[in-house]
Order: sequence, then structure tokens, then C-alpha cells
Amino acid sequence: MAILDFLLNLAGATMLLLFAVRMVRTGIERSYGASFQRLLTRHKKPAKAAVAGLGLAVILQSSAAVALLVSGFASSSLVGFSSGLAAVLGADLGSALVIQILSFKLDWLIPLFLAVGGWLFVKVEDTRPRQIGRILMGIAFILLSLELLRAAMMPIRDSAFLPAIAGYLAKDYLTAFFVGAALAFVMHSSVATILMCVTLVSMDALPLTAGISLVLGGNLGSAFIPIWLSRGAEMAGRRILISNLLLRGSWAFVALALINNLPILDALPDIHAGQMLVNVHLAFNLILLVSLGFLSWLEPVIIRLFPERSSQEHGQGIGLVHSALDQAVLGTPSLAFASLKREVLRMSDLVDRMIRPVMDQYEQGDLDKIEGLAALDESVNQSLSDIRAYVAAMPQDDMGKKHKRHIHNLMDYAIALETAGDIVAKRLVPLAREKSIEKLEFSDDGWEELVGLHEKVMSNMGLASNVLLSGDMESARLLVAEKSEVKRYERKSRKQHLKRLSEGATMSFDSSDIHLETLRALQDFNSQISTVAYPILYQKGQLLETRLIESLQENAKHLQDTDSPKSALGSA
Repeated sequence: MAILDFLLNLAGATMLLLFAVRMVRTGIERSYGASFQRLLTRHKKPAKAAVAGLGLAVILQSSAAVALLVSGFASSSLVGFSSGLAAVLGADLGSALVIQILSFKLDWLIPLFLAVGGWLFVKVEDTRPRQIGRILMGIAFILLSLELLRAAMMPIRDSAFLPAIAGYLAKDYLTAFFVGAALAFVMHSSVATILMCVTLVSMDALPLTAGISLVLGGNLGSAFIPIWLSRGAEMAGRRILISNLLLRGSWAFVALALINNLPILDALPDIHAGQMLVNVHLAFNLILLVSLGFLSWLEPVIIRLFPERSSQEHGQGIGLVHSALDQAVLGTPSLAFASLKREVLRMSDLVDRMIRPVMDQYEQGDLDKIEGLAALDESVNQSLSDIRAYVAAMPQDDMGKKHKRHIHNLMDYAIALETAGDIVAKRLVPLAREKSIEKLEFSDDGWEELVGLHEKVMSNMGLASNVLLSGDMESARLLVAEKSEVKRYERKSRKQHLKRLSEGATMSFDSSDIHLETLRALQDFNSQISTVAYPILYQKGQLLETRLIESLQENAKHLQDTDSPKSALGSA
């Protein structure tokens, strides 16, 4: 019975730890996620990219999340191989610093963070303070889960069960290494895995040598996580993840052999076992940064070993992907709806590909790439035409009201996406072209405002795709709230721009028209992609809540009638 209680308590503490780490990461991504692209893509030198990756991993508390971001940017040609791999290596060191911070005695923060975070999340309506509350509660849950883990281990620490396992792992370091790798992969969090090992070693439930083998294995397992999650992605992005695995895995095996066969630990200062384990983990990731000097040599070798797939050699554009509409399932409403949803999601990806590099082209002024963005609009228009024909071919008599309503909502969102694509092709692309040809420049403040608004729109684009896939009500509410936030941001930026004009800023005057039109176009784009949330909120009765309606009506005073929440509700 004692073993059963131990396993139950251990599972509960572990799940709380995993949930807490994810809670912190979710809060940060929702608050600042769109800024990550600029942070990771503006550094071309490996050393600076490594620092950026380190900082981002400390913020996100996950090196795997940073690796996936870098992989995605590399697939879109926004990040090169050397700078991308450097960012991933820096992120691994950043996650090690997170473990050092969380391993300190911070129990006194638990009630404080729970109280402040809970109040912000429950009582405050603004999006960013709510997410800060989520972050604080997540950190409190991490600390609480570690306390629960210690409490779960205490009754069994002196029994015959745990010492027997710990003793075996201490003697067979290779088994301990692979156990650590498996734990990190199964838990999908190196931070959670290594924090668990540090806790066990700190309370003498696990020998230091076994803990080191587990931690080194955890470093190997953590490198597998982004590779598994990015399966099917383009090879340009996966090369970085594979290279990280090769570097990290080979160094982990070397370190394992050295530490277990040479008196290295005896030569180190006599400190607390838990801190020693953290130091070994930090040193492992710090020494790995030496490979930054060899990345340019590694790149051609990796490209030769992992070439592009043949299907990609004939066309890199997402617009060349075939339609997801399956004519063979038209007679089965549930399958036809799934096919239709996949095509709308593909259409969303096309629009995302159009809007994402807009600010880069405002800055770089590459006319060929600017025209390439406009060319993608033809694929978006074709996708909408295919969807219309597909819906018209569906046998209406075989459908229930539920399926008809869902199909109608998907059709409405496809129309909104087509309109969003037109905003990029017919408004933003001509503005980028004009800025490049006339060699206009924005003021520093004006450029920061435009980039900031674009980042918010990109964050909402990802959130809209999640809402389309999951139908999650909380995400839908967040998307509507973010729509109001974008409108407030646009009004504030417009006022600041006019203030700069009144103060005689010449640079602001020359680019004034482009600045104001870009602000309005980005806001209109965001309004279109946000429409995916309204059917979900309407069906759940959430649009009848007083505060949400008041918020929408307040913002409607500053908008055209066609863009008001009232008309949006009607279209939903």
C-alpha cells in the first residue's frame, strides 16, 4: 500500500510540475509571443544569436519551445543555419539557468505569487495583466510541485525500495543515462525532468553519480523533443534540430564516460549535492557553446547528409500545395466537413505566409519578394473558389442543422481570410513597393509602433488558427479581447504620429501617408481574422456577457459601421 501511495503522490507532483511549466510558457507566449520572431531573426552572428536564444529560453522556461520557433523561422528562410543553431545552443544554456533559479529555496514566494497571480487572472479584464497573473501562478505551482515531490519521497526514502533502485542506477551509469533520456522525452520538458533529479539528489534519495547520469541523459532526451514535434516540417528547419541532437548527444556520451571513469568529481569543491548537480548541468551546456566556432564548417556537412526532399525541389511555395478538398467524401457530411476544415486551415496558412514577412520587406525593400507576396493572393482566391464549389456540391438533404451551421461558419471565415489576403496584396504590398521606390524612411518611434502592431497581428493570426482547429472558448474570448487591444493600439499610434507631425518631424511627414495607411490596413486585417471567434462565443452564449459587450461597444465608437462588433455579431 505504501508503494501505491508513493506512486500516486509522485504522479500527482510530476503532473503538477508539467502543468505549471506549460502554464508559465503559455502566459508568456500569449503576452509577448509575437516579439520572439524579431528577437531571434535580427541577429546574424552566432554569438549574438546564442545570447538571444538564452534570453528567450529563460523567459519561456523551455529550450524545446525556442528550438521549435527557430526551426519554423529557418523553414521560412528568416533564420540561417549558423545563427539558428547558435540560438538553440544558447537556449539550452538558458533552460539550465532556469533550473538554477528554481532550485533556490523560494517557498516563501508560493502564497505571494498565488495571491497576486490569482487576483490578476480572475479580477482583471485586460489581456496582458491576466497573462502576467497566469505566469505568476505557474511559477507558484512549479515551486509547490517541488515541495510535493519532496513530501512524496520522504516516507519511502529509507525503505528498501528506493535505495535499491538508486544503488543500481549509481552502479550502471549507462542505464541511468538512457532512463534520463526517456524521462525527458516522455515528460516533454527537460526543465521538469532535471528539477526532479535535483530534488531527489538534494534530499539524498538518489546518489549524486546516478543523478549526473540521469541529467546527462535528460540533455540527450530533450534534443529529441523538437525533432519529434517538427516531424513533417521542411528540411531547412529540421537540419538545425538534427545538428543540435548530434552535438548534444555526442557531448553527452563523452561527458558520461569522463565523469564515471575519471576522478573528476573528487577534484571539485565540496558543496551540496543538489547544487553540484545543477553546476554539472550548467557546465555541460556552457562547454557545448564552444561549438559556435565550428558552425560554418558543420553546415555543408549537414546539408550533404540531409538534402532537401524531392517534393520540395520543384517548388518551395506553400501555394503549390494541392487542395485539401476531397471530392470522394462529399456524400458523407462529417468527412466532407473535415475536408473543408483542412482546406480553410490551408487557406489560413497561405494568408499567414503573406502577412508574416511584410515588415521585413518594408525594411529591406526587395521588389521581387514584395511581388511574390502579392502573387500568393491568387492561391488564396483560388482556394475560396474551390471552397464555394465544394460547399455547393454537398448534398444538403443529408445534412443536419448542426453540420449546416458549421459549414456556414467555415464559409464565412474563408471569405474573411480572402478579404485579409486582399488587404495584404492590394494595400500593404503597394505601400511596401512605394516606400522602396521612393526610398522613404520612418522615424524610429514610428517604425517601432508599426512593428509592434504587426507583432500583435501575427500573434492573433496564430491564435485564430488555434481557435479554428480547437474551437476552444477561452481562446476565442482572448482573440476578441485582443481585437479590441489592436484597435486601441492603432488609435494610440495614430495620435502619437500626428503629435510628431505637429512637432515638425520631417521624417514622419515624408512617410506619413504610408504610416497611417499601414496602421489601418493591419487593424483591418486583424478584424478579418478575428471573425473566427464569434460563432464559438455566440453558440456558448458568451456574447451576452455584459463586460464583453460593453468592451466591444466602447471600441465601436471609434470604428466604421461595417467594422463594428454589432455587424460582426450579425455576420456570425
